[in-house]
Amino acid sequence: MMKEKKEKDKKIDYKAFRKIRRDDGLVMKFLPSYTFRSYVDTVSSRFKSRTMYSVFRAPEGSEISYMVFRKAVRAASSFFILNGYKKGDKIAIMAESSPSWMIFYCALTYIGLIAVPLLPDFSPLEADAILKHSEAVAVAVSEKCYQKVYNSLVERKIDLFRLEDLSYLPKELGYPESRNYHLQPGVSLKDFKINDKEIAKIDVEEKDTASIIYTSGTTGSSKAVVLTHLNLLRCADLSTDVYIKVKPGVRVLSILPMSHVYEFTIGQLLTTLQGAHITFLGKAPAVSILLPALSEIRPEVMLSVPLLIEKVYRAAVLPTIRDNKKIAKLIKNPITSAFIYSVIRKKLLSTFGHRLKFFGIGGAPLDPEVEAFLYKAKFPYAIGYGLTETSPLIAGCGPKKSMHKPGFVGKVVLDDEVVLDNKNEEGIGEILVKGVNVMSGYYKRDDLNEEAFTLDGYFRTGDLGYIDRHGFLSIRGRVKTMILGPAGENIYPELIENLINSQEFVEESLVVSENGGLLALIKIDVELMSKKLSISIDEAKSEAQKYVKKLRKTVNEQLNSYSRISEAELQEEPFDRTPTQKIKRFLYPKKKKNSEDKTEKKE
Repeated sequence: MMKEKKEKDKKIDYKAFRKIRRDDGLVMKFLPSYTFRSYVDTVSSRFKSRTMYSVFRAPEGSEISYMVFRKAVRAASSFFILNGYKKGDKIAIMAESSPSWMIFYCALTYIGLIAVPLLPDFSPLEADAILKHSEAVAVAVSEKCYQKVYNSLVERKIDLFRLEDLSYLPKELGYPESRNYHLQPGVSLKDFKINDKEIAKIDVEEKDTASIIYTSGTTGSSKAVVLTHLNLLRCADLSTDVYIKVKPGVRVLSILPMSHVYEFTIGQLLTTLQGAHITFLGKAPAVSILLPALSEIRPEVMLSVPLLIEKVYRAAVLPTIRDNKKIAKLIKNPITSAFIYSVIRKKLLSTFGHRLKFFGIGGAPLDPEVEAFLYKAKFPYAIGYGLTETSPLIAGCGPKKSMHKPGFVGKVVLDDEVVLDNKNEEGIGEILVKGVNVMSGYYKRDDLNEEAFTLDGYFRTGDLGYIDRHGFLSIRGRVKTMILGPAGENIYPELIENLINSQEFVEESLVVSENGGLLALIKIDVELMSKKLSISIDEAKSEAQKYVKKLRKTVNEQLNSYSRISEAELQEEPFDRTPTQKIKRFLYPKKKKNSEDKTEKKE
């Protein structure tokens, strides 16, 4: 049987998939079929002994090749079959990004089990709710996440695995072992016997559920998104057209959680379909870890949320442009600006190791001021737009300047149909999308599914957008955050926030509707103000209160009368954010009111 399998693999021309048009109209590119079994088998056959995964500063020889990856996946799949797990069983993963995470995920989906990824930042309460709602029969955790699921495991008798080696840990839960687990601590998956016959008995199809992913959005309500093998792998396959193409062996640095679909589909699947070498930090991406990693790994590809590059811009670039009078003058001159931008670009690229060719930005909106700089400096950034519900990419543009249009997220991915619903006079409407990357629905929430889809099958993204005559898509805000003006005008708080955030000393802001007007909560960089004005921190805090009031007048001068801010207040604490660094809007201004109530009680 193994011999037949090898002969069959040899006959497949893995470079010719783009020429194959299926009966359903899909054109194959990197895979003969869109299942995780096909993915694992195909990439291992194409890239064999090439390094697939490594961990920053891990011992020499710990790298994992594409062939070893497949062997580990199939060994783990055999392990699950041996211990009675059936197709359709749900098994959760709660751990930091690592090669083991991907091996575990693919081992589940290779035999039709359903992976339920949990963000390692989830609280014990959130983890417990997800394990209960998903009906997970087991969970794999890293040592750091063990305590977060402990109570849930004891209460529900869920099987627990240590992600690093799949060892079973029943004794630590206080109840006897109910199964005879053959893989023990210290036993390598590479040495575990692969059961080809049992694996072959299990059919895995494209329409089968691969993941149930729980969102952690800005509205405060977590939803369980059901994504199929086809959703995820087709999205990764297609994203090379508008987003990124790489060569085998390209170095990728992974810093985002794999439990987030943006990192999983684009950072992992898309790059490994093309033979990339992915390196994990092995620790949280603190500056003390990230900078040495960038210097040593010298990545060509990175994915990040906007907050990282926005912090770099405000800390390293903006002071140079704004405070150095000579540079400020030269950068405004059309003749000398190109030279200044090229110098800044080289300095910025040196921070990333000099070789960066693709810096993908997604998960949250990018500040327009920061994007304008990246565009002018010809920094190799790429923008993507999508949601967990769309696997995620709906539209995107790669690092070539010809693909970019500031203020737009690029063109729609092939196979997707995007229309705008209820367009206003400006041509702005809700973005509706239909395509193979769109989820099959929300798990156990028929009520939400009825709201989420139109009668003709389009998914309502909840985002407001505009499409220009060239097919570029621009995101203008959220339907739920749009505010109606006094005469029914549409006010987009995100656009006002962008204007506020471009002002000196402003870290971030949030505009909400309150008492019939607009309230702006503004976070000031007090340390920067203290340093620049040569005053103490306490004096800077006092000055920040006055500065916020001045900002309201400055910003209002640049806004339409119906969009002007009625009140501006200093936001002393950082805003609460989602894992992709979006502000949790639903908490404000309620959170501000709660803070005021506590202050009044103390007084």
